[in-house]
Amino acid sequence: MTTRAQKRSGAKAGRAAGAKQSNTEMAYREIRRQILENEMPAGFQITEQDLAARLNVSRTPTREALLRLAGEGLVEIWPRHGMRVKRVSVDDVREIYEILTALESTAAALAAKRKPAKQHIEAMRASIKDMDNALKKDNLKEWAMADERFHRLLTEASGNSRFVEIVDTFFGQTHRLRMMTLGLRPKPNSSNRDHEAVVKAIAKGDAEVAQRIHRDHRVRSAEMMIDLLTRHGLSNL
Repeated sequence: MTTRAQKRSGAKAGRAAGAKQSNTEMAYREIRRQILENEMPAGFQITEQDLAARLNVSRTPTREALLRLAGEGLVEIWPRHGMRVKRVSVDDVREIYEILTALESTAAALAAKRKPAKQHIEAMRASIKDMDNALKKDNLKEWAMADERFHRLLTEASGNSRFVEIVDTFFGQTHRLRMMTLGLRPKPNSSNRDHEAVVKAIAKGDAEVAQRIHRDHRVRSAEMMIDLLTRHGLSNL
């Protein structure tokens, strides 16, 4: 029989575990945001203790957040020395885009076979509209945010949660490069039109066309990114 004291002890332990989990999640999201927004640029180093102080949390959730980010390929951890934000080379970008091309084009095909709910299709179209509006205002950062939202909606439409998780990881590894090169690339009107064509094929249930259009889109995006990095000497960021 459980006593009142045992219940209170259990409740207290549960609250403590919840607080720890909450702090770990907060630390993870904040460190990841600072990395993706280049507030912690490639090569940035900091000790675990200083990072915990920067986040205003204890070292345990900071350490757990760093382990998660290391698993996503965003940081390197050195025992007793803290962490460093990983650099991304042109070869890394090439490999990442090969993975994204394969996974997202397959996701597009799966989405077409599943025929997502009308609300999901409309959400993808809304993202494209946001991308168009951002370009009209020459707001490339806003365009990039809407573009990332579209890509996540596309992978979610596949119905495969593992696709979403993996694509999120690799998208994160290239995010800061995309943000740094936004002003160097041509205005991405063709990207918006590619997305429209993919959504149209998905809505029709045409898996083959959806897969081909998105694969070609991703291949062109990879070629453009690698060319930009090479031409501007941004070979290891």
